[in-house]
Amino acid sequence: MSKHHVRQRDWQSHPPYTHPPYKSTMLRGPSKPLVPIAQTLSELTGPVFGHECVAELDSDLTKNGAKNGEPLGERIVVTGRVLDEDGRPVRNTLIEVWQANAAGRYIHKVDQHAAPLDPNFFGGGRCVADDDGRYRFYSVKPGAYPWGNHHNAWRPNHIHFSLFGPCLATRLVTQMYFPGDPLLDLDPIYQSVPKGARERLVSTFSIDATEPGFALGYVFDIVLRGGAATPMET
Repeated sequence: MSKHHVRQRDWQSHPPYTHPPYKSTMLRGPSKPLVPIAQTLSELTGPVFGHECVAELDSDLTKNGAKNGEPLGERIVVTGRVLDEDGRPVRNTLIEVWQANAAGRYIHKVDQHAAPLDPNFFGGGRCVADDDGRYRFYSVKPGAYPWGNHHNAWRPNHIHFSLFGPCLATRLVTQMYFPGDPLLDLDPIYQSVPKGARERLVSTFSIDATEPGFALGYVFDIVLRGGAATPMET
């Protein structure tokens, strides 16, 4: 496809580099215009890591960290499709997720807030989208947690998504939220995304994706380009 037919990303749908209510962006966001650097053959054809190493349980967060039982929390299924701007599937995309446990705690030395760790929950997983662009993860619904950005600040329930394209230079990162979460209106990260685009970060409850007697289902489609693109972290 020639460059004249490539649809440009709608950057107005993405969060700004700095957003004063999200305090850390004022320290780490660029203060000067970015300098475009042309990609060379090494960036465009570089290695892709992980496709050949994805194991059967990597997409099941209820099992891949289990030591002596199942993790605590509300079991969920998260599924959807990776699509381009014309609704065509983006096949064989490596998708990684990470999240807090049901109590709102990450397995990380920096996370020391007073919520319990779950010995049977690792909090990370990965899978490869199929030929229809579809992916599926099993997990537990992550809990909200305090994050110190401002007085009484709590992050909404969310799951982090990372998508790898055909090379390392094509990694995209975003977050998925849950419908009806009252913390969304109070969260400066979610609110930093322009209205009309931020709603694309909220998954949809689906009784069809729900597995009887086992887990509630949520659908989260990821659109990579165009006017309906899923907002990504910059």
